[in-house]
Amino acid sequence: MLSSIQSKAKTIRYRDAFIIGMVIVETALVLMALVPPQLWTRLLPQMPNAGLDGPFPPFIAPIVTALLYLLPALVGFLSSSWQKALLYATLPAWIGLGIFIIAATSRVGIFYLISADHVTANIGVLELFALLGGLGWLVRHIVKIG
Repeated sequence: MLSSIQSKAKTIRYRDAFIIGMVIVETALVLMALVPPQLWTRLLPQMPNAGLDGPFPPFIAPIVTALLYLLPALVGFLSSSWQKALLYATLPAWIGLGIFIIAATSRVGIFYLISADHVTANIGVLELFALLGGLGWLVRHIVKIG
């Protein structure tokens, strides 16, 4: 009995570490996606598609896009509760948007965040990530995984 409890605790720790790793990767991808194309072109002049694909080669760019959709769903799938699923799935978007807004304030002004078109886009990103995390969690409970 004690060994089964210990193995279950170890499995939970590995799953939590894996979730944290996915959140970190997703945060890095979100931050790179929020960098303006002009900056990528200036930073990577040797890459002809830097404005479109950022720091990624053109054949990897679709994989990065797929990861931006799959990682929140996988995080939700691996989370033990729906609250954790929504928090961990949206945390990269919160961090990315927060850093982007702080950085953009110097160029576009303090009221960038509350202009109507930007609020809609920012809320849309958060809703998308929350929906993907929630769907992942829901699939977990439909499939009945511990």
